[in-house]
Amino acid sequence: MPVPWFLLSLALGRSPVVLSLERLVGPQDATHCSPGLSCRLWDSDILCLPGDIVPAPGPVLAPTHLQTELVLRCQKETDCDLCLRVAVHLAVHGHWEEPEDEEKFGGAADSGVEEPRNASLQAQVVLSFQAYPTARCVLLEVQVPAALVQFGQSVGSVVYDCFEAALGSEVRIWSYTQPRYEKELNHTQQLPDCRGLEVWNSIPSCWALPWLNVSADGDNVHLVLNVSEEQHFGLSLYWNQVQGPPKPRWHKNLVWPLEPDSVRTNICPFREDPRAHQNLWQAARLQLLTLQSWLLDAPCSLPAEAALCWRAPGGDPCQPLVPPLSWENVTVDKVLEFPLLKGHPNLCVQVNSSEKLQLQECLWADSLGPLKDDVLLLETRGPQDNRSLCALEPSGCTSLPSKASTRAARLGEYLLQDLQSGQCLQLWDDDLGALWACPMDKYIHKRWALVWLACLLFAAALSLILLLKKDHAKAAARGRAALLLYSADDSGFERLVGALASALCQLPLRVAVDLWSRRELSAQGPVAWFHAQRRQTLQEGGVVVLLFSPGAVALCSEWLQDGVSGPGAHGPHDAFRASLSCVLPDFLQGRAPGSYVGACFDRLLHPDAVPALFRTVPVFTLPSQLPDFLGALQQPRAPRSGRLQERAEQVSRALQPALDSYFHPPGTPAPGRGVGPGAGPGAGDGT
Repeated sequence: MPVPWFLLSLALGRSPVVLSLERLVGPQDATHCSPGLSCRLWDSDILCLPGDIVPAPGPVLAPTHLQTELVLRCQKETDCDLCLRVAVHLAVHGHWEEPEDEEKFGGAADSGVEEPRNASLQAQVVLSFQAYPTARCVLLEVQVPAALVQFGQSVGSVVYDCFEAALGSEVRIWSYTQPRYEKELNHTQQLPDCRGLEVWNSIPSCWALPWLNVSADGDNVHLVLNVSEEQHFGLSLYWNQVQGPPKPRWHKNLVWPLEPDSVRTNICPFREDPRAHQNLWQAARLQLLTLQSWLLDAPCSLPAEAALCWRAPGGDPCQPLVPPLSWENVTVDKVLEFPLLKGHPNLCVQVNSSEKLQLQECLWADSLGPLKDDVLLLETRGPQDNRSLCALEPSGCTSLPSKASTRAARLGEYLLQDLQSGQCLQLWDDDLGALWACPMDKYIHKRWALVWLACLLFAAALSLILLLKKDHAKAAARGRAALLLYSADDSGFERLVGALASALCQLPLRVAVDLWSRRELSAQGPVAWFHAQRRQTLQEGGVVVLLFSPGAVALCSEWLQDGVSGPGAHGPHDAFRASLSCVLPDFLQGRAPGSYVGACFDRLLHPDAVPALFRTVPVFTLPSQLPDFLGALQQPRAPRSGRLQERAEQVSRALQPALDSYFHPPGTPAPGRGVGPGAGPGAGDGT
């Protein structure tokens, strides 16, 4: 049996769900057939006249089965129409008739029969389409070679591409041969509308789908439909009554007159809108009618369920009494009943919708007074008159008697005595159990002394915590400590460093720099001053900033090569030279990350000129990387401030005059402005 080449990718029923569609390019219809068959499509449509059934003169080709598939016919990528592809499966029906004069003519008759039995079969297959307001008939010519002719067997299929139809329309298809030897095949295909297509962006008539949205302006809600001028759509609003007694279907056309067309979209914009649900439940009320009956009064129906709960004074959540009671479905404006024997102010009604608590009211509190400090006992009855008792508490239902440390467990013996003596109020009774409310007022005064003692201890602990937090807050308000180290290459560079330190002081930073401590530096000496500043800064969780310049790079290189600093043209106040004896061990032993950062000025030194050992911590160029530099100076666990960019601009503005003064305009030589470790004083003045 030949294998058809055409495999239908999607069989569509009355409500198809189309995931992806094949695209056909060009407006021309076409036909294809199974291997071994030959077929062609007539150039023009024909009249849809099936005619009467006539007897077959012998073996004929007949349609046996119709299959359909949705495709897109596209003029360009975003200009497509929905099209229906049809595959007609064919089989050989009938048989060869023996000539009446076979015996009369003998062998001559045999030779005359062999020729038609070895000949190919031909058929004209008609496909008729009807989809309001369109009807078409096309003719397919099919030829089957003699080798494939087997009586009663399928010979393959012929495929027609394709019939265009409107979105959402119903297409009826007939297939038969001409002349017609058998009853025609028929098939009805319901095409999807824009809601069932994932390729709506390729079909211009579906382009309104994503442009309908809801916007809010205070208490006003607006429906926004954004379409182009050349498109026309009808928009209707209607009330969707999903529950409760039927109401008239109200609708209103808001835009253009409606015309026969596919439904582009069907949106209930407020179904999942939390504001709409909030408005609904704010308008809903629970009403107590009698001791056992109540109703839910709401503007419209929504699926909901209700149950009783027990609310103890003190602000604990209301605990649903499920089990032993059960959740009951709620219908708006319909009287509901709970099987209660007595009312109690602590009994409340909870209404849930979509697994979320929407309403909770203690209906009996209005008539019976405020909440009482009672304990609810749950009695469970088993076979052979066995029963057990537990007390409902925020942590669960505590069995009585019990050795637990809860309030009900400690008073369990007294509660059981009150129950036996009839001092508890029975609220509900059933074959499976009962509910009892037992008063606790007479036991409360015995506990006041312990409560006061616990309050005093709590107040003392709270005062201690607040005192510690106050000290921490004071430290945080002072800002993080930052020690700024640099090499005094020349007086101009010192003024640039002073401008940077002053700008950083405007931020929540406590900046220490030798420029501002010359008296202490002279009295203590550079080494002792730096050791004291470094130890204090790191102990307070601060950061040491190494400001690299050509002179600083040269000093670092000397230390890394010889281990000691050679003589140079540096004054007695140069703390950078003194600092290297302690800075280098921190870097060599891996203690620098987190406590040190590096920086250099954009036009003075390239970061790659900094020795590799010091690049184990971040090295920032200023002012181009000021935001990252300021972020590194923040506390390690402090959140990234949204004002970081604003502060960086503030520092940049404060630093710019000093930069302009230090870097002379083009054509004016500036001493000591080289880039790289070899640059230093006199590098550009010819000395």
